[in-house]
Amino acid sequence: MLKNNNMSNSESPARNIIGNGTIIKGEIESNGDIRIDGKVEGTLRSNGKIVLGQNGSIEGEMYCKQADLSGRVNGKLFVDELTSLKSTSRIEGELTTKQLFIEIGAIFTGKCEMGKAESPKTETKK
Repeated sequence: MLKNNNMSNSESPARNIIGNGTIIKGEIESNGDIRIDGKVEGTLRSNGKIVLGQNGSIEGEMYCKQADLSGRVNGKLFVDELTSLKSTSRIEGELTTKQLFIEIGAIFTGKCEMGKAESPKTETKK
């Protein structure tokens, strides 16, 4: 028997996966979480968490609530809450975040600003 939930499928945040071997060029917007194991070139916006796998890469700008990064990033990152750089991450560029956690082995080259208020650019278009 199916339950009638108050929240319809269109209202629930999506969980998106960009698989290994996939290359996306352009702009991506999501209300939900995104996991990237492939390559994204362009602008990435999420109202949720962005998880970058060990084999994943991002070239461009990234806007999100939280980031858990294990792969390569070259560009500008704007994270409203917590950014976690795992030991396999290689980050080059500018990072603006409220909190930053860096594991031993992670490489970060660039500029970092911490403690900023939420960025208005995080919200995806509706």
